[in-house]
Amino acid sequence: MSPKHFKADYYKSIKDMEKRYPLPPFTRETALQKVQMAEDAWNTKDPERIGQAYSVDTEWRDRTEFIQGREDVKAFLTRKWEKELDYKLKKELWGFRENRMAVRFEYEWHDAAGQWYRAYGNELWEFDSQGYMTKRYASINDLPIYESERRLVA
Repeated sequence: MSPKHFKADYYKSIKDMEKRYPLPPFTRETALQKVQMAEDAWNTKDPERIGQAYSVDTEWRDRTEFIQGREDVKAFLTRKWEKELDYKLKKELWGFRENRMAVRFEYEWHDAAGQWYRAYGNELWEFDSQGYMTKRYASINDLPIYESERRLVA
């Protein structure tokens, strides 16, 4: 391995070892904080920023799509927000234990034709000891709505 590659790999491994507070095991307070941080990040619609909360080998199921790894997460989110315009999300802690959480969410968006939707769903999250999400399993249903029925105004 060349010194240049060694240096890049070394700094990448150091960065990946940074902690993502709050860390498990979660208390009610820290679980609520983690959920709020996720909501805030997702509402930026910035795949790079959001991706940093997930382990490099994170495992996802989102609807019928299976996603492996942080880079695939970023690609998925980029595609998502090319389709889901004016996205606005609200998350709510459903329950937690040690390094796992159950989260209820809803979000609103419209497509290129102007049809609005409200998506409802539940997520199961699992975190490693450094606070990175290693697993995210999302079940989501979309409901067509009129713009006048929106509840989550940006």
